[in-house]
Amino acid sequence: MRLVLLAIAGIYLTLAAALWFNQKDILYHPSEAQLLPREAWIAPVRISTPDGESLVGWYSEPEAGCPTMLFFDGNAGRPEIQSGRWRRMQEQGVGFLAVYYRGYSGSTGSPSEEGLHLDAQAGLAWLMRRGIDSTDVIVHGFSLGSGPATRLAATNAVGALVLEAPYSSMSALVAEKLPLFPYDLILQNRFRSDEWIEALDEPVLMVHGTEDRLVPMHHSDRLMAQAPEPSELVRIDGADHATLVRDGLYEAVWPFLERHWTGSREPGRNCAIIPGAQRPEIQVEARISQAHE
Repeated sequence: MRLVLLAIAGIYLTLAAALWFNQKDILYHPSEAQLLPREAWIAPVRISTPDGESLVGWYSEPEAGCPTMLFFDGNAGRPEIQSGRWRRMQEQGVGFLAVYYRGYSGSTGSPSEEGLHLDAQAGLAWLMRRGIDSTDVIVHGFSLGSGPATRLAATNAVGALVLEAPYSSMSALVAEKLPLFPYDLILQNRFRSDEWIEALDEPVLMVHGTEDRLVPMHHSDRLMAQAPEPSELVRIDGADHATLVRDGLYEAVWPFLERHWTGSREPGRNCAIIPGAQRPEIQVEARISQAHE
C-alpha cells in the first residue's frame, strides 16, 4: 500500500511539474504569420510597449464623434480571420485598434500575463497619443482578452467595457477542466478578472453564448454578480464560443453604447452610434441597485 501511495504521489507531482513548466504552451497559441489587411480602410501599425516590445496592431479611424474600440483577441487570435468583426464596426462609423499580443502575428516577445497587461496599456496609450480621448475608447476583450481588458478598464478612465465570452479567472476556468491541482499556486497566468471588476467605474456589457463549452456561461454570471452599475448581460441562445459575432454580438453592443456611453463630442453625420437613440429591444439582464445595498 505504501508503494502504491508513493507511486500515486509521484505521478501527481510529475503532472503538477509538467503543468508548471508547460503552462504557457497550454494557454497561448500564437500565430507566427504576419499578414496585411485586405481592407483599404484598415492600416497596419506598430505599437511600442514600456518594456521595449513592438506589437502589431490593426487600426481603423473612427468617424467624427464615434467611439474607438480597443480590441483584445483570444488565445489563438489572428487579425486576418476577423473580417466580419471589422466590417460590423466600419459600417457604424466606429473605429478600432486591435492589439496583437507579444509573440502573436509578428509582435516581438513572448506572451505572459504581465506582458499582456503591458500590451493592453500600450494600446490605450497609442490611441491617446493620436488625440483620442480615453472616454471615447471602448475596451473590448474576447475570451483570453477579457482578462487584460478588465484590468485595463479598472485602472484607466475609459468609455465602457465590453466582455465577450469572459472567464471569471483563468485559475477557476482551468480548475473546472482538470479539478486535481491547486491552480492558484501552480498557475503563473491567473488573469483574476473577478478581483478587478469591482474596481470599475465604467458601464459594462457582457455577451455570452448559451452553448459555449470552452468558457461556460456561469463565468459571466459570476462576473455580473460583482460588476458595478450600470452593467448588462446578454445571453445569445444557441451561440457557442466562436460564433458570437455572427449570432448577434454587435446588435447588443450598439444599443448598449447608446444607452450608457457619453462621448467627448457630438456624433457626426457618418457616425451611427447616437446616444439616446431608440433601437429594437433586446433581452438583457441588468445589474440592479439592490444588489449593492
